[in-house]
Amino acid sequence: MHAKSEDFPPRIVEHPSDVIVSKGEPTTLNCKAEGRPTPTIEWYKDGERVETDKDDPRSHRMLLPSGSLFFLRIVHGRRSKPDEGSYVCVARNYLGEAVSRNASLEVACK
Repeated sequence: MHAKSEDFPPRIVEHPSDVIVSKGEPTTLNCKAEGRPTPTIEWYKDGERVETDKDDPRSHRMLLPSGSLFFLRIVHGRRSKPDEGSYVCVARNYLGEAVSRNASLEVACK
């Protein structure tokens, strides 16, 4: 498949930033990417792909149309801390991929 002249590889135009959130609160990690064709966005936490509502309708994490990752509520327990960690967003199309800066999500201790 030859690249069309107007097509271009993804680039991140808005990077996520570090957040500190209270347990049970909603938060958003922003990510916007440009590219043609429009890149698909995936999120990775500590190197593992983040499942969102598209993978699991019961997920408390949603991929917004902009590419941002929205948490309905931050899940944080003594044993499991599924939301705390280091996140990156990856934008891909057939011409390549772009990786955002790391953003850490910390849960504030009450």
